[in-house]
Amino acid sequence: MRHAWLSTEKVKSKKVKDKKIIVIADDITGAAEMAGIAHRLGLRVELLMSTATITAPKEDTEVLVIATDTRSMTESEAIKETQHVLTLLSPLSSLHSPLSTLLFKKTDSALRGHVIAELETILRHTDYQRALYIPANPSKERIIRDGIYYIHEKPIHQTDFSFDPEFPAISSVISERFPTIKRFSSSTIGDTKGIFYTDATSKEDIRQAVNNAPAHTLFAGAADLFETFLALHFSVHTPHYSQGSSASQSTLIICGSTQSKLIDCGINTSYMPTSVYDGIEAVSTWAKQILPEYRQTRSMILAIKDTHRNNKEGAVYLRHAMAETAHTLISAHCPQELIIEGGATAFAILQQIGWNSFTITHEIAPGVIRMQAANGTIVTLKPGSYPWGGLF
Repeated sequence: MRHAWLSTEKVKSKKVKDKKIIVIADDITGAAEMAGIAHRLGLRVELLMSTATITAPKEDTEVLVIATDTRSMTESEAIKETQHVLTLLSPLSSLHSPLSTLLFKKTDSALRGHVIAELETILRHTDYQRALYIPANPSKERIIRDGIYYIHEKPIHQTDFSFDPEFPAISSVISERFPTIKRFSSSTIGDTKGIFYTDATSKEDIRQAVNNAPAHTLFAGAADLFETFLALHFSVHTPHYSQGSSASQSTLIICGSTQSKLIDCGINTSYMPTSVYDGIEAVSTWAKQILPEYRQTRSMILAIKDTHRNNKEGAVYLRHAMAETAHTLISAHCPQELIIEGGATAFAILQQIGWNSFTITHEIAPGVIRMQAANGTIVTLKPGSYPWGGLF
């Protein structure tokens, strides 16, 4: 079934009344990053992390961000979930004018995820004719030059992303990583259908690509592309970051990323025991061991020191082990602050404790987003590969 509710017309004017942008992100930290950008630019934004909570956005919402967690799924599951989200969103066609609802697909800036499968699904089920995929983030020194992806001038397959347990960077050449993708050229694309990429070594490269893309083009990519996309359709405010204090009397910090670094903030760290890490002992044994201290101090850092389970099965086990342990602690005492590093871990934790809808309060730094859950707890999320931006 095709959903024609999404506007695919290229609108040069930023003044379409009641325009709404819907962002579909494949993980929660990416979704939070997009919501934080929209918030920083002065737009009204909602963030949802469960398809069960998808309803018509509030009347004054300009950007609706949905986290699907498809990066943690199999490819077939990701396709099915993407179809499901589009079906749930289709009733919006009756609420807004034909040019008022646009779609943006958030993808990882390190090329992870079921990128092509999800984009092909969206193209099949909407009126978009092509997708322009720009995962580059020049502002973070993540660029595409001559078809090769670099991070800090190093090909991505020579970085720590080559050890990613689920989507290892085995090549830095875009056309090798995604064999069916085509190179974008504004002079030759015409009405050609498919998925395209382009070199992007600066924000100006991204701006030109967006401006030169023909009508019926779906934009997919990372933060720099999203900022450019928003500026095309809204009169945005001057960007600024805002600090939010993390000095709370009750703080639970969970470091669930494979790229987590030690945090020194005066809170004791409890490392997952190797016996639990290896699955020899039940996850509950760790929670029982640390629960008395957490009840007394009401603050703790949970982290993983072992690294030898570097495969997809291990990654899935560890995120659910962290979620189970966090749920036990939060059930005993709900902290004023919950800080989570790592997108898949964050989604698993928030899903297990049943928190699905959030109001953005601060964008501390690129990708470091503070938001408030319905119960009042302040939740801070950060992708594993991003710096904390002065939070600690």
